Amino acid sequence: MENTSGIDTLFVLLGAIMVLAMHAGFAFLEVGTVRKKNQVNALVKIFSDFAVSTLAYFFIGYWVAYGINFFADANTLVNMNGMSNGYELVKFFFLLTFAAAIPAIISGGIAERARFYPQLLATFILVALLYPFFEGIVWGGNFGVQAWLESTFGAPFNDFAGSVVVHAFGGWVALGAVVVLGHRKGRYGKNGEVYAHPPSSIPFLALGAWILTVGWFGFNVMSAQSVEGISGLVAVNSLMAMVGGLLAALVAGKNDPGFVHNGPLAGLVAVCAGSSVMHPLGALVTGVVAGGLFVGTFTLAQNRWKIDDVLGVWPLHGLCGAWGGIAAGIFGLKALGGMGGVAFMSQLIGTVMGVGIALVGGFVIYGVLKSTIGIRLSEEDEFAGADLAIHKIASEYE
Repeated sequence: MENTSGIDTLFVLLGAIMVLAMHAGFAFLEVGTVRKKNQVNALVKIFSDFAVSTLAYFFIGYWVAYGINFFADANTLVNMNGMSNGYELVKFFFLLTFAAAIPAIISGGIAERARFYPQLLATFILVALLYPFFEGIVWGGNFGVQAWLESTFGAPFNDFAGSVVVHAFGGWVALGAVVVLGHRKGRYGKNGEVYAHPPSSIPFLALGAWILTVGWFGFNVMSAQSVEGISGLVAVNSLMAMVGGLLAALVAGKNDPGFVHNGPLAGLVAVCAGSSVMHPLGALVTGVVAGGLFVGTFTLAQNRWKIDDVLGVWPLHGLCGAWGGIAAGIFGLKALGGMGGVAFMSQLIGTVMGVGIALVGGFVIYGVLKSTIGIRLSEEDEFAGADLAIHKIASEYE
């Protein structure tokens, strides 16, 4: 038993480290996408958000989601819940890396014009309260929602690795934040003109996408949270969805490197929920739909709807995550080659519930901050760039 506990502790710890590394991917994806005068801010913001998320989740969020706190002596913590080797502590670490993805996702949407400390305050509120509230419903069994779905439709809401709990939730909060914040100066003209703000570095963008892609196999596979629960099906489904998303974005995006490197991320976002129950061909279709969905909605949001979501986090995480929650209820069915144990209505209701809580929460939190302390840089600071305005240093000097 002790040996098993030690192996499981190591397994989850390695997963936590892999997902922690994904935050470097979030950072470099943003660094490559924003203009050069905002690169330093992207790096500092993602790292600082993670630190604030850690404190918020340790002191409040984990207790909200799972009813567990860490206010005990070290010996008690190491042997918590009958597990030795500090398993519950590394489980906290692993789930923290998921929670911290929420502000990392939002960061890409509000880039180039958000004030630094108000965003850190928003991060604390989101990771301490809003995100754990929904996380606890789905993964903690809180409020009896999962039990009701199972008794009514035959299966609970299945979100194995967080298509909805993490990605859709972060993407829909980000939509609220982006709308409340408003578009960047010079992005749109008075008569509907659209002025491009091209990426500063395709290599950095590509590096971020690669780091995220590699780390995602820890995100998905190690969501089993034990060696006994590990499944090669999750790994192969993640691979197939990644490839499907990439190829769909390659074709739909007409070889655009920004779309090519975000396409695999769209597929991976979508497959998280059903990666443990889909057939690999179902995962491939899920990824293909997600890649096309990302390209199409990113273009519409930026050019027609005038939503200045810098990295396209609402289409990528919000919409593709919601598609993933629903897709698990389709391709997870035994009739379509899946493992079964899912119900379409449970997937639909769980997805809609997550989207609703996130969207309302995003508008409320950022709306209150906007009306009280302000969340946007001044026009002069935005023009100078967040690097000089906030951090007093540029990313490079001649």
